[in-house]
Amino acid sequence: MKKFDNFSKCLKVLKKADFKQAFENEIYRIGVIGQFNLTFELSWKALQEVLRNHGVDGADVGSPREILQIAYKVGFISDSDSWLLMLRKRNLSVHVYNEEEAEELVSLIKERFISTFAALEETLKAKIGSIDKEF
Repeated sequence: MKKFDNFSKCLKVLKKADFKQAFENEIYRIGVIGQFNLTFELSWKALQEVLRNHGVDGADVGSPREILQIAYKVGFISDSDSWLLMLRKRNLSVHVYNEEEAEELVSLIKERFISTFAALEETLKAKIGSIDKEF
């Protein structure tokens, strides 16, 4: 699945980020935040595609928040707090001009969001595998 593959590739890049450098170098920090934004965007779109392929009601259309709510309801994601926090931080990140806020976001990416993305990646792999076995 193209959207899942794109999400996985983007996450792989984010996992390779040098967070020490992100705290020391403004341009690198901006790059990490940009990669987080892209990973988030691709994650919910991949999630939507897999939900659709599983025939989940409401997955055809919707905002990221709606897709995340559906995914939580049907058990595709379990950590709704992290996902909703990611959504809020993604929405605010385009307006991060304050160094303290940028560093806080980078910390969250490192300490919480990468593992949340990785959990989704594993879930989606399994869900895609179950679709493949049906056909």
